Amino acid sequence: MAKPEISEQTLQRTALIVVCLGAFINPLMLSAVNVAIPVIARELRTDAIVTSWIPMAYLLASAAFLLPFGRLGDLRGRKRMFLWGMATLTAASILAALAPTPLMLLLCRVLQGVGAAMLFGTGIAILSSVFPREKRGRVLGLSVSSIYLGLTCGPFLGGWITHQFGWRMVFVFHVPVALLVIAMALINLKGKEWRGAAGEPFDLPGALIYGVSISALMCGFSILPAWYGFALIILSGGGLWGFIRYEKNQEHPVFNVKLFFDNRVFTYSCLASLIMYAATFSITFLMSLYLQNIRGLAPQVAGMLMMAQPLMMTLFSPLAGKMSDRREPRLLASSGMGLTALGLATLALATPQTPTVFVVSILIAVGVGFSLFSSPNANAIMSSVEAKHLGAASGSVATMRVLGQVLSMGIVTLTFAVILGPVQIAPEHHGRLLTSINASFGVAALLCLAGVYFSIKRGNLRN
Repeated sequence: MAKPEISEQTLQRTALIVVCLGAFINPLMLSAVNVAIPVIARELRTDAIVTSWIPMAYLLASAAFLLPFGRLGDLRGRKRMFLWGMATLTAASILAALAPTPLMLLLCRVLQGVGAAMLFGTGIAILSSVFPREKRGRVLGLSVSSIYLGLTCGPFLGGWITHQFGWRMVFVFHVPVALLVIAMALINLKGKEWRGAAGEPFDLPGALIYGVSISALMCGFSILPAWYGFALIILSGGGLWGFIRYEKNQEHPVFNVKLFFDNRVFTYSCLASLIMYAATFSITFLMSLYLQNIRGLAPQVAGMLMMAQPLMMTLFSPLAGKMSDRREPRLLASSGMGLTALGLATLALATPQTPTVFVVSILIAVGVGFSLFSSPNANAIMSSVEAKHLGAASGSVATMRVLGQVLSMGIVTLTFAVILGPVQIAPEHHGRLLTSINASFGVAALLCLAGVYFSIKRGNLRN
């Protein structure tokens, strides 16, 4: 006897739960591991360079594989690619918890990044395939909110688990949820793949050119201000230019670069996303230095205060996404970027005497501003392309985020190198440290203002 067909409502609900849980556990694990890095470095006896590659290996692999896996999702099935990503992330996490050497741990981090690329390259595309356009902003807002909820809970859980059970448990505490996601998808999404470009060939040369170029770009930013860092960035720029030229002439490219030439909404929305993440990702790093070194607050107190920003992003992202279903995304996103730019400019004026309640208020404002931007902007990107390009568009959303994050830390690294120099962060250098922090926030505010221009000029999504 044949099983009854799954209702549309059940299908939508299951897809939303599966994608949101995937969007939650990945940043949860990522931010929890970042808290455990000092303990990992001490127990595995890694030097500063190897230690810095514990987070970088993950980010590099994610960035290099996002677009190719988004395209493979269009070709082979978005659900299949999503489940492979969850399985790969789970297996890599277990192996990382058992890693006996630093090299083994770094290889596992690369594998985790590959799994994460499968998840983020297809998750938003699945939601865009299942939900109609008039509901898309709300569900994308919930997905974005899940990411920020993971980033909010990760540092606290990571610190507690590391203290109670050791750093190896940080890699596996999310595994039961990952197994639940896989089971739900296999049972309730059976037979659903949402192929947007089934039957077309996969552009392997294009994927290789893109992966190598992006890897060179990220490695270059990670070693700034060394001259070979700039050399790698220049080489990667040439590689990306060659990638665009190559892809324009392909009948079935790994990424349809013509979208950037023919689709103004898509192009300017992606640029705005890149700029926004480049301006805001370093806030946590800079505020940690400001609160602990300049203000003299204890780490746990600083951590509690810094939760204000991601908490606002968690709360307001679904609302902003829902609003973008009824109002033009460019208006919401542009106002969010403007509010964020104002907050960053205010933080650029912070002194040791700035009241703590004022600093927290600014972080709240930045969190609200980012919420107004993120979900509507993702809605604009996903709603501006045809169904067969949803996987590529989903990969673009995640790629802009990762590249923006790397660019953000590259700007901070370069600013600190010029102003502070290669010195230990000691009390006698706190004056120059504060100048470096203020300058970094100032550059970020200017970036946000540039982003407002692209956000406004993208045009209307709806006629």
